[in-house]
Amino acid sequence: MTKIKKKDRGLFEYQERMEKLNGIETPMDKLNRFIEWEAFRDFLTEVLAPKEQKGPGGAPHYDYIFMFKILVYQRYYNLSDERTEFMINDSLSAQRFLGITLSDQVPDHNKIWDFRERLMKAGAFEKLFDLFDRHLAKTGVVGKAGSIVDASFVETPRQRNTREENKAIKEGKIPEGWKENPSKLSHKDRDARWAIKNKERYYGYKDHIKADIKSKLIRGYAVTSANVHDSQVIEDLVNEGDGGKPLYGDSAYTGAAVSEILSKLGVKNKIHKKGYRNKPLTEKQKEKNKDKSRVRARVEHPFGFMENSMNGMGIRTIGINRAKAQIGMKNLVYNFARYAFLMSRSV
Repeated sequence: MTKIKKKDRGLFEYQERMEKLNGIETPMDKLNRFIEWEAFRDFLTEVLAPKEQKGPGGAPHYDYIFMFKILVYQRYYNLSDERTEFMINDSLSAQRFLGITLSDQVPDHNKIWDFRERLMKAGAFEKLFDLFDRHLAKTGVVGKAGSIVDASFVETPRQRNTREENKAIKEGKIPEGWKENPSKLSHKDRDARWAIKNKERYYGYKDHIKADIKSKLIRGYAVTSANVHDSQVIEDLVNEGDGGKPLYGDSAYTGAAVSEILSKLGVKNKIHKKGYRNKPLTEKQKEKNKDKSRVRARVEHPFGFMENSMNGMGIRTIGINRAKAQIGMKNLVYNFARYAFLMSRSV
């Protein structure tokens, strides 16, 4: 067996390793090239600083942008808090993204959890998404050709409850005995639900998105339990800014209620037509659906990217508030990556 040749340790080993990495651009490096991180500082300071006023001797907090970038790294690679801590300590490319070296202190998984929790409780993730969306609108990368709506399941660890416990949860009650066991209650997700699609069962939540046709950037989103029908959240996705533009979607959005909402907003309805028993689609309607499909298929890109490049859609959280935080962050990080890609093509 060939032995690895070892060198004597020197003062510049770390620099030598980093220089070797300099010719290799990782996805995180691309984000550093095109995302203006400091644009988020004022908002993060406004949300977090008032709650961090301490007397003399208090432990100093990590820089907000530094911690925010840790959440970005975590969501891009879909890591647990413990794994995120490990990767930052282990990976030179992660350290390069965060702007630290081996001599810098890395926050442990508890501090990562605490930072995310504080943002969640402040309702910050939706506002962070909106903040970057306003930037996208200013840059002109978003087109005027309209939008597409779609939804994807976001699975969570499946709960092992009895029939009686599941019945109580569906009724909005806390199952008997759970209140007396706070540890058990904290590990039980009472918001996630089961859903069936194409004979497959899913447990967890749904990420409903509205994507721009031209850029494939996500312009809006809503998070619900998995059993909520796609058409029920159309009001959360479409707004007056969509007036005069077409909106595409599959037949899940077909219905009088959706048509009425789009009509009131002046949105051009490009939702797929749906056939019914004793009233099948005409050949003309089928042809129109095919034309719509060519456009609608572009909405598969965000979910495909999350599944393949961001290590899956699944999350490891309890409750819909944390699911909203994780899914909202996932949508934002996708937009970061997509924006960086679009900008790199124009350079």
